[in-house]
Amino acid sequence: MQLQDNVIEEIRKSLDIVDVIGNYVQLKKQGKNYIGLCPFHSEHTPSFSVSPDKQLYHCFGCGAGGNLFTFMMEIEGMSFSEAAESLADRAKIDLGSSFSKNSDKRDPNNQKRKQVTEGLELLTKFYHYLLTTAKYGSPGMQYLENRGFSAEMIKHFRIGYAVDSWDAVTNLLQKRDVNLEQMERAGIIAKRGFDNKYFDRFRNRVIFPIFNMRGQTVAFGGRTLGEDKPKYLNSPESEVFHKGSILYGYHLARQAIRKTSQAVLLEGYVDVIRAHQAGVTCSVASMGTSLTEAQAAALTRMADTIIICYDSDNAGIEASFRAAEMLQGNGKVIKIAKMPEGLDPDDYIRKFGGERFKSDVIGASQTLMTFKMGYLRRKRNLSDEGDRLLYIEDVLRELTKLNRAVERDHYLRLLSEEFSISLDSLKKQQHQLYTMVQRREKQKARTMPLARTNRIPPAYEMAERKLLARMMRSREISDRVQDTLGGSFTIDVHQALAAYLYAYYAQGNPPDEGLFIQKLEDPALQRKVSELSMMPMSEQVDDKEIEDCLHQVIRQSKSSMIADKEEERKKAEQSGDYGRSARLLSEIISIKKQLGHFQVEHD
Repeated sequence: MQLQDNVIEEIRKSLDIVDVIGNYVQLKKQGKNYIGLCPFHSEHTPSFSVSPDKQLYHCFGCGAGGNLFTFMMEIEGMSFSEAAESLADRAKIDLGSSFSKNSDKRDPNNQKRKQVTEGLELLTKFYHYLLTTAKYGSPGMQYLENRGFSAEMIKHFRIGYAVDSWDAVTNLLQKRDVNLEQMERAGIIAKRGFDNKYFDRFRNRVIFPIFNMRGQTVAFGGRTLGEDKPKYLNSPESEVFHKGSILYGYHLARQAIRKTSQAVLLEGYVDVIRAHQAGVTCSVASMGTSLTEAQAAALTRMADTIIICYDSDNAGIEASFRAAEMLQGNGKVIKIAKMPEGLDPDDYIRKFGGERFKSDVIGASQTLMTFKMGYLRRKRNLSDEGDRLLYIEDVLRELTKLNRAVERDHYLRLLSEEFSISLDSLKKQQHQLYTMVQRREKQKARTMPLARTNRIPPAYEMAERKLLARMMRSREISDRVQDTLGGSFTIDVHQALAAYLYAYYAQGNPPDEGLFIQKLEDPALQRKVSELSMMPMSEQVDDKEIEDCLHQVIRQSKSSMIADKEEERKKAEQSGDYGRSARLLSEIISIKKQLGHFQVEHD
């Protein structure tokens, strides 16, 4: 195990946490640290901080925190061993086969997930081999060539072909000793009712592997080449495939998104492949479903500008509106690319070419407000006076959400000119609506309980936090606190951290918050360490500050002891145990005297 600890430490020191987290969160430098929107909860103001010096992250909003390994475990839903393997691969470090085997024994669920992903990877290679081998794949290749898919994109997106056979995949899985029951749960094979034998679900179909954010195959989509129904057959949700948390093509688009700080959101995987072929390599898809909070968070973390390019039918327009509502805020620029009636991006590019798509569709995207005005217009009959007034009020209500006065003024002038209404009256009406919205928000804020993060901690809690933060940075301070306080911290999580810290230094480890977190297994303790590590503190240690903190904790500890013994004494009296009650009273008096002397000495 010691060898593995050394390898884990080598991974931690070989990678920069800012680079790793930067693949998931758009980070901006602020002082010594980097900040961004937290990937673990929905927020509009950045509260997520990453420290390159300490190699730690912490969210001051939701409390999430830790190091490289905990981040990968949380963001990707990985076990520790999966996170270690992923990071080792990135750092080009060999973990050794024993690590994987031992970790699988400790975590059976990890073993199952790994077997499924390995099975899906095997089939991705198999389907692609069948497609690119003329003997088997000519029907699939002919279809793709007729649709204008380039050889580069076929390879890039690892497109494949499932031959018209009931058992080609089943036989391969059996030969490779892949667990058939798990592959059935992943929706790759199915079982016949009459003889309980497995058979292939995907037959005579062009296969589109569906990847998670890391680029691992987690499912397949198959387009039939015959008359089979449905036309597109997709794998069901499984323990490795959660549709709502995936943006198709994200792993291939990530670099382009980071470089341009722009993402194009499409509906389906065929649209994404076509867009990438046209040179719009920052394209991803929400898999034909309504955009989810997880997908929206992934987009807003990575891009400043997001262009929604859904179909132009009613369903597409409604989906665009919902997606825009989820994505807007925190200074993000949301645009809507208007597709011609009856065409999706795949159709458009095939008909008019990639350059036209880039210039006339993506390049000509509407501002969000222009799109909303068109969307609201569709809901009203503007030849009717009542509907016309309602439409104007709808638009004014949307204008209250715009932060920039110039923007508001621009759209107010458009309304004024179109409906021959004075600009002043529109401004007054819009201001009234804005005031009303603000009043409601303030009312709501007053009725809501105070957030955890707004709580002002009592002096003794702050003292304990400062001591622990200093202890993690200095063994000498830790030894001093141990000699003075021992385990007499009043807050349970602080008491636990102090105990772990004493043991950590006793093992000869150096002051290193990132390494200390690595030694902890409890996520709550890991989060607390990252929180305390990010506390703003002067580099210079003030001896008086340490002394004051120790006094605060001792004072609180003795006060808590008195309160506990008072409670015990009351219970003893109520139960008639007057002898125990007298002994407790004597102890209380003694502690009060000690506390009195202590306060006289240090006040």
